[in-house]
Amino acid sequence: MAGGRHILAIDQGTTSSRALLFDSTLRVVATAQREFQQHFPASGWVEHEPEDLWDSVLATCREAIAKAGLNAGDIAAIGITNQRETTLVWDRSTGRAIHRAIVWQDRRTAAACAKLSEAGHDSLVSQRTGLRIDPYFSATKIAWLLDNVPGARRRAEAGELAFGTVDSFLLWRLTNGAVHATDATNAARTMLFDIRRGAWDEELLALFRIPASLLPEVRDCAGLFGETALGHFGAAIPVRGIAGDQQAATIGQACFSPGMVKSTYGTGCFALLNTGSEPVSSQNRLLSTIAYQFGGVRSYALEGSIFVAGAAVQWLRDGLGIIATASETGPLAEAADPAQSVYLVPAFVGLGAPHWDAEVRGAIFGLTRNSGPREFARAALESVCYQTLDLLEAMRADWPEAGRGGSVLRVDGGMVASDWTMQRLADILGLPVDRPEVLETTALGAAYLAGLDAGLLPEPDRFADLWRLERRFAPRMAASQREGLVAGWRDSVRRTLSRS
Repeated sequence: MAGGRHILAIDQGTTSSRALLFDSTLRVVATAQREFQQHFPASGWVEHEPEDLWDSVLATCREAIAKAGLNAGDIAAIGITNQRETTLVWDRSTGRAIHRAIVWQDRRTAAACAKLSEAGHDSLVSQRTGLRIDPYFSATKIAWLLDNVPGARRRAEAGELAFGTVDSFLLWRLTNGAVHATDATNAARTMLFDIRRGAWDEELLALFRIPASLLPEVRDCAGLFGETALGHFGAAIPVRGIAGDQQAATIGQACFSPGMVKSTYGTGCFALLNTGSEPVSSQNRLLSTIAYQFGGVRSYALEGSIFVAGAAVQWLRDGLGIIATASETGPLAEAADPAQSVYLVPAFVGLGAPHWDAEVRGAIFGLTRNSGPREFARAALESVCYQTLDLLEAMRADWPEAGRGGSVLRVDGGMVASDWTMQRLADILGLPVDRPEVLETTALGAAYLAGLDAGLLPEPDRFADLWRLERRFAPRMAASQREGLVAGWRDSVRRTLSRS
């Protein structure tokens, strides 16, 4: 173990990179953040410049270390968490990417995915990977790069190129090419990984025409991945933890017991339900994925994605201009006319789980002459609560154990700062909603993984005892009122879907 008592967490996201330094009690002692440019070269295409990802990560790490007045010798380990599914292919000899990173949001391979589904491959992909055939995942992105970058397929087959999600690319750069590896949670998002066997799947590699030589080694979430090259921070620092962002948040929320569920509210919303040692095959259009892997033992989760959560508040601000800051929405919603039943179905980019309708678009129902900014704010915030209910009910239908033992929803992300929204969420769900003291759960999860392997932090069951509640929001709405509101939401969704 390194002599330091601090942990550096790298949180590489879709719009910015962040570095957070934690002490051995998981208190944040310094942070740094840097945004980078988004590239949209064609309709539905989203790309990142790989050097922007790397430069922003290196710069924020150095800045956080300097802010804390520390040096590399004070840091016991690095943990990495990352935007999932985003795809890079690079030259093994130079470390330079052959093309910009294709971001998880990118839809350029939609036609290729449709052809695969039409050819009857959905069952194979779902059974092996727990995923749906969709451009969201990495496999068709890799195939696109090999087919569209001149010479890429030939070079890949010759073993000259490497593929990785963002974590793997960062690890390669941090170790100056000494390590080509990823963790099980990121591998599980590629549409190439058999989540039951815990191995790359040869049949899927053949289906997507991807050479096995491209792929990284898959490891536990907590373990020694390698050491940083001396030039990056002045001394070598071990990299001891990696997990995709939503799995890292699940770990940071200490959701280690089957039946525990967390929901992260950012631009969109991701809910993960721990299903224990066996993956659950969803009958309700949810994803089955790896929650974490320790000591070669995998734990699984059901995952549901909401495309628009905080983005609905951004729409109030930027699209309608009825608020100046997100913090205005709670007070506006609280002051809304209780006699009005205004519903926003925020399908601005389609609806995610459990509907998975990419073509449907948003709609508002129940407007009257008296409807105004207050009712719009309430409808936007409530839409997040209703969509969360849809996810949790799909989870219960897929895995009845989810409803046993007095369920509680643990929440994190920017939207959870709103007391009104969290109370409304508890009321709509009919469940307690727990907001933790530490809201930086994604970075916290990465830090925990690194600190666990460094010997600074306890095993998962004891780490769960360290989780601290900031506030519990208990349901207080009458069942009859709740049922009426939910019925109105479901009618609004039906009407919206019928228009698509």
